[in-house]
Amino acid sequence: MNGKIDIASIGMVTPVGLDAPASCAAMRARLDGFQETRFTGARGEPLIGAPIPLPRDWIGERRIAHLAAGAISEALAEGNAAGKQTALILCLAEDNRLGKPVRDASRLLTKIAEIVEIAPHVKSRVISYGRPSGHVALEQARRLISSGQVPNVVIVGVDSYLTSRTVRHYLNQSRLMTKFNPNGFIPGEAAAAVLCTKPGEGLLTLLGLGLSRDPAAIYNKEDLPLRGDGMTAAYGVALQESRFDMIGIGYRISDLIGEQYWFKQTALASLRLTRGHIEFQDLWSPGESMGNVGAAVVPTMIGMAFTAAKKGYAAGNPVLIEASNDEGACGAAVVASRLN
Repeated sequence: MNGKIDIASIGMVTPVGLDAPASCAAMRARLDGFQETRFTGARGEPLIGAPIPLPRDWIGERRIAHLAAGAISEALAEGNAAGKQTALILCLAEDNRLGKPVRDASRLLTKIAEIVEIAPHVKSRVISYGRPSGHVALEQARRLISSGQVPNVVIVGVDSYLTSRTVRHYLNQSRLMTKFNPNGFIPGEAAAAVLCTKPGEGLLTLLGLGLSRDPAAIYNKEDLPLRGDGMTAAYGVALQESRFDMIGIGYRISDLIGEQYWFKQTALASLRLTRGHIEFQDLWSPGESMGNVGAAVVPTMIGMAFTAAKKGYAAGNPVLIEASNDEGACGAAVVASRLN
């Protein structure tokens, strides 16, 4: 199904802002939330991370619930949506990620609904694919809205890499950025929400969406060379649905978390689909300001595009938003603004 849906409002709670306007302003100004954490690297040096400076010292699932609830409340308030008519799609860390901050997704969904003071909708659900979860959520949201099952869907992504077990695992894998390892990522945390509605009711319109899988994942056991096949396929489907080609894309937003693998992936996908002369195409990434925020990244990137279009500083129109995870799952979405 390739029905169109609109993005009517957004919400964010990030290391650089406790709401969407503050977060997007900070990212536009290239500010970051990086600081020394309570964790230490392999040689005892302080580990840099991007924690959210909450006014209350919540921990564990309670912290995650309040992060998600804050983003949802902002999106619902800005979009004037009725909570009882809104399905919630919750995007979380991969099920097999060591140290993931949520153990019981159903319990978390109920807790979030209690904080936001909305009744859990029968069509609410959980998606656990890490960074590209938001793309899968977009596919499910447009199915729900296009079929008339619900008038609105809130997609919320919430995640944290700042848990002891997660930090220890990625340190052992030499995946975290330290002064001894420049080819790594900075662990962060965030929550972001987007309110999806029927076409004609929002600022951004989802024109195309592609989902794929790359056999040459970062952990692939066959040691296959990275050719960007998965992201190229995701780009291709999204572009075909949107009826644009790479030359027609205004700019891109990618979940570049810092490791070389992901930069190569996005470069290969772009190069393999570009035909003819192309003007400069800007590439944005929230990772520059908040590190790796996992499942929160796609709603965050949609929020970046939404705010840029609303405030008039978008680097073009439409925008292609991409994400992928360690298992090779890839997602790409083409969204366009009616204001440009």
